[in-house]
Amino acid sequence: MSVTKHAKLHPIEASPIHARRERVFLVMSGVFLGTLVMLNILGITRFIEFGRIGGEDGGSGWVFAVAVGVLPYPVTFLCTDLISELFGRARANAVVWVGLLLNAWVLFILWLAGILPGMDAPPPEELPALLDAMRTAGESGGLTIGERTFDASTVDYVTSQSERPTTFFEVRALAFGATLASMIAYLVAQFTDVWMFHFWKKLTRGRHLWLRNNGSTLVSQLIDTVAVILITAWLGVFDGAGEYQSSPVNFLLQLIVTGYVFKFVCALLDTAPLYWLVPRLARWLDIDPMAEHRHLEDPGPRSAQ
Repeated sequence: MSVTKHAKLHPIEASPIHARRERVFLVMSGVFLGTLVMLNILGITRFIEFGRIGGEDGGSGWVFAVAVGVLPYPVTFLCTDLISELFGRARANAVVWVGLLLNAWVLFILWLAGILPGMDAPPPEELPALLDAMRTAGESGGLTIGERTFDASTVDYVTSQSERPTTFFEVRALAFGATLASMIAYLVAQFTDVWMFHFWKKLTRGRHLWLRNNGSTLVSQLIDTVAVILITAWLGVFDGAGEYQSSPVNFLLQLIVTGYVFKFVCALLDTAPLYWLVPRLARWLDIDPMAEHRHLEDPGPRSAQ
């Protein structure tokens, strides 16, 4: 029996509708995985302050701030909910596992880049003598390199910056600890999200999309927020923060509460795009979102084949 294929299809694509489904899945997975890598690199390199309660009389007050890495994180839950709804639990879990491998890949690159020698970097044992020579030259009227002469203030600034780790190592130190914490929290939270999404979907027989979206996301994001903050603190990533040193419990509590409130609001807001996207994508891709659960409940027709 001959099979006629669409002229523009790759040989591995069974039909135009199959190719369309795979491309949509690729886009959703790409957004999920790209966001995941980005948020782990950004991590806690900066905190965004949205507001402050109290502290007008010199007290610390309650700061509503979230790490910059938290900003894109709600997008990952929207992606897994869309994949769960349209492509099923197995594919959603597969994407979560690929995300874990990407986390491990990020850690490997950070580790490898840190142990390789830097270009034109002086040996560590020669650095103190080099800095002393620069300070002496600066105090005597300036340092001349080629045709340029640098005054004492410039030399002082350069030497002070030379005693800091380079930008890469500062980011590496923050991202390494944050990514380790994220890997543990990520696995628990994302698998919880996928499991709860399908639990509510089966319980309501495919009705009440808002319930399975929010019911899965809000619980899994609470688990993720608490886990990632506590593990990051346990790894010592926050040790350099003055507020953490003065009041660690209050500092961590603020991060957990404000981070979860931010994710909570985002989870409520993503209900509307989920409601808009699911029926349209289901029609465009010719997908029955309940097919997976109907098969599990009544496998008779398949077993009879």
